Amino acid sequence: MSWAWEYEPSEEHVTGGAPPALIAEVEKKADELVRAAAALYLAGAAYQGPSPRGENHLVPGGMFVCQVIPRLERVFILRVTGW
Repeated sequence: MSWAWEYEPSEEHVTGGAPPALIAEVEKKADELVRAAAALYLAGAAYQGPSPRGENHLVPGGMFVCQVIPRLERVFILRVTGW
């Protein structure tokens, strides 16, 4: 398995018509979070501790909520909010 990010439950549900510029910023930050998680949880699939808490991240034009699940080697994007 390899670290990646994805929308949970689906891109349509999570982004809810957010502007393309905001979605691009969210996806750029998600790429950074994947690289950070891969470095922090080197043996992600073998990780035995509790999953980290969900996180809020500010990006230009809005914010998003994500959850890192080391055993699945995934960063799940749960909600995107624009302003």
